[in-house]
Amino acid sequence: MLHALITFAATEEGEETSKTLFYVVGGALVVFAIVVSAIGITRASFPASKGAARGVMALGALLVACTMAAAVITG
Repeated sequence: MLHALITFAATEEGEETSKTLFYVVGGALVVFAIVVSAIGITRASFPASKGAARGVMALGALLVACTMAAAVITG
């Protein structure tokens, strides 16, 4: 009886999708966050201009959006 229940549960779950995309994009977001924080701690004037600040924020927002999309796609 237990074997039948385990087999039924395994067939109901379906095939697990690969989470590789999420791990890669999420890892890139983590690396970005660590690098930006390390640069920000060591340099008093980071980013140097308003344009650079916008670029850093845009890259961060893009990485967050890609990570969220990857989570939904691979979920």
